[in-house]
Amino acid sequence: MIKNKLTAGSLKGWLYLLPAILFLGVFMVYPLIDVFVYSFEEGYNSASQTYFGVGSYNYAYVLHDPYFLQALKNTFILVVITVPLSTAAALLISVGLHSIGPLREFFRTVFFLPYVTNTLAVGLVFMILFKKTAYSDGLINLLIMWFGGGSVDFIDGPYWAKMFVLCFYTVWVVMPFKILILTSALSNVNQEYYNAARVDGTSKFRIFMRITLPMISPMIFYLVVTGFIGAFKAYSDVVALFGTDLNAAGMNTIVGYVYDMLYGDSGGYPSYASAAAVILFAIVLTITCINLLVSKKKVSY
Repeated sequence: MIKNKLTAGSLKGWLYLLPAILFLGVFMVYPLIDVFVYSFEEGYNSASQTYFGVGSYNYAYVLHDPYFLQALKNTFILVVITVPLSTAAALLISVGLHSIGPLREFFRTVFFLPYVTNTLAVGLVFMILFKKTAYSDGLINLLIMWFGGGSVDFIDGPYWAKMFVLCFYTVWVVMPFKILILTSALSNVNQEYYNAARVDGTSKFRIFMRITLPMISPMIFYLVVTGFIGAFKAYSDVVALFGTDLNAAGMNTIVGYVYDMLYGDSGGYPSYASAAAVILFAIVLTITCINLLVSKKKVSY
């Protein structure tokens, strides 16, 4: 009888999970399998639903496509620069906000405002700040020239200038969410640890390294992992700054390359887009696994 009750309970639990399982299966698992299949179908025609062969040609084409290699380079530079920089800056700001008694909530709200602002709107503001026009060199260039520097075309100029704007913009957009998470994590640290450390005369730096960082390390790890994933999926940010023709600007990303292969000027190649998407999936999965391995030694749960 007990076995029958357990079976009935398990069945009831699976019935509760069934809508979520169906949703994940239809909108996540099936598309992933479909993309994987498309990536091996050579010469796939979306209109006739036909292809002339099965193999790895799509991957070879994508990995030798200069546009994809440029997008891969841009994406990796963006990830390597913005994820550590935004996390470190958010941590410093969060510690500063946590040490402020009055107006703490006000400053937290101020720092969170860019996160709830439309991405394209923020991108347009940045473009106005940095873009040179026939009437103005832009506010940033005015400041540079005021300090004795030369004018730089950050939007249509050299590659390093465009990458600087993109990284600066990305850090600006993602940092508010990280500040919110880290300030919440700092608020949940048991104050008894700090009191005991102060009684022993421990320095503030040692308290930060030995108490604060280990206690909030799970949240830092969460932000690093999600930051890597988010940076690898960057696309709308780049469009907001440099327009839709990212290949001409030399600022395309992997997601932008996938979109171009599907719908852009070079569109109509779902097999190439699928191969690029699978490569992106493999890169993100590999980096996530590495982060998980590192977290076992560095994260205190």
